[in-house]
Amino acid sequence: MRVRSAEVNRLPQPPSVPGTQLPVLVRYGHRSWLIPAVLLVAVVVVDALTPSSFASVSWLALVPVVAAGLCGPPATVVFCCLAIAMYPALDSIWAKSQGVEDFLLVVAGCVLALPLSVFRAQAAAYVRHLQGAAETTRQVVLRPVPPGWGGVDSAARYLAADVEARVGGDFYDVLASPFGARVVLGDVQGKGLPAVSTAAALVGCFREAAFREPDLATLASRLEERVHRQNLLASRLGEEEERFVTAVVIWFPDDAPEEIQSVNFGHDSPHVLGPDGVRKLPPGSGAPLGLAGLAGLVGGLPEVQRLRLGTDETVLIVSDGVTEARDRQGDFFDLREYLDELVGGPGATAPERLVEAVAAAVVRHTGGRRTDDTALLAVRHSPVRLPAEPGTCGG
Repeated sequence: MRVRSAEVNRLPQPPSVPGTQLPVLVRYGHRSWLIPAVLLVAVVVVDALTPSSFASVSWLALVPVVAAGLCGPPATVVFCCLAIAMYPALDSIWAKSQGVEDFLLVVAGCVLALPLSVFRAQAAAYVRHLQGAAETTRQVVLRPVPPGWGGVDSAARYLAADVEARVGGDFYDVLASPFGARVVLGDVQGKGLPAVSTAAALVGCFREAAFREPDLATLASRLEERVHRQNLLASRLGEEEERFVTAVVIWFPDDAPEEIQSVNFGHDSPHVLGPDGVRKLPPGSGAPLGLAGLAGLVGGLPEVQRLRLGTDETVLIVSDGVTEARDRQGDFFDLREYLDELVGGPGATAPERLVEAVAAAVVRHTGGRRTDDTALLAVRHSPVRLPAEPGTCGG
């Protein structure tokens, strides 16, 4: 089934990528009641098959405790009732208990299990609340992009290093401007909330400046200034480490359908896939955002490159979560080799297929054990045009 770019940009949860593994209790949480149920049946079977000298009926005390660790309070209450009811029933059939001591042990297990199940439910609700906050942050930084937005067909994928966090310092955006589509993909140095804060600040600056500024050089200066101001704010708040950002900004000019303009802030050069195979765009001479003043560059910023791009070619930009992905033996993922193999297939350069294939290949290569956030963005010209209107606040 063909997935449209808007669907891809909604950032499906990690399990949608083949090979990505959620914790077992998360994947099968709706069936967790089966474990205490099997344990209850096992106690009954063992009690039936063992001699009278082997009093296994006291093992019923384990059933509610296991239920408390795996299930919610309602299920725990059910298993507590079953354990208390099963004890006299089994004792009356096989008479293998050791007396009131065994029964009190089962009751004690039930008494212990009930508060444990409540505490577990409260902790699970708190984690869901934190995940909801992370999801809201992700939607702000990495918003959905409609098909054909700005005259380009785009698809993106974000894979957090922590499968439950779902948000980190990598970012991207596709913006429809009066001058043509402008796209960005970047990677903030560091992790945690400071990296997310920097990414959000930079994305917000890009959305405003890329819509207003007619040339990329001015846009580049605005992005550099925004990182500098973000670092200044962070230092006043007590953060000792200054952040820098590697990024690529590409402009698809309306008046040049076979040309793009690019500014590379110390990021890995994008790949271009088309009928003639795979090629890599020239490396940029720029320093990462936030370090231009220390790089000794003329004007302090990288130059704007004018590059050829056929209407049937797709640009793929990735973060270092792709290029630095390692397998169990420590070998890096060879993106170029994989793209050379991929480009020969039918429809392989379609943005949505491309990001899905590369993301799945990275997960397979790492065995699902990602140590860094991963962002992918594929863009090409599209016959669908939904340009922003001059003078609006869109984009």
